[in-house]
Amino acid sequence: MPLDAHIEIIMAGNGNATKGQHVNWEFTTVVERIGRVLESAGITIILIGATIATGLFLYQMRQGGTVDAAYVRYRRGLGRAVLLGLEFLLAGDIVRTVAIDPTFRSVGILAVIVAIRTFLSIELELEIDGRWPWQEKEQPPE
Repeated sequence: MPLDAHIEIIMAGNGNATKGQHVNWEFTTVVERIGRVLESAGITIILIGATIATGLFLYQMRQGGTVDAAYVRYRRGLGRAVLLGLEFLLAGDIVRTVAIDPTFRSVGILAVIVAIRTFLSIELELEIDGRWPWQEKEQPPE
């Protein structure tokens, strides 16, 4: 599909459009908005996850928990939020780069971003679980 193609949407009476009115959006505009929504979701997930992890850490400290145990839980919670947020940020980058500007340069830049974020994800996974993502989980003794 050419990038200058239009997407025709029949509005169902929402907003300023009347029922049955046709609205033309350029394909690139729609994809750009989808990419921004995914990136916004990633940022929101990181912020909410960091807030929840910090709140739980402070709650555990007020309850008289040990600093070491609370700190380990805090890092795991924060790491999980960052991992999930990075996935959404990466999805937004992929959607916007591949659909809007699929040049060798933009795809090359995307490849570098994917490599960096993959490295970060693997490192965070190692930090959270204490093992490489491809290693089997240790089975508890019976």
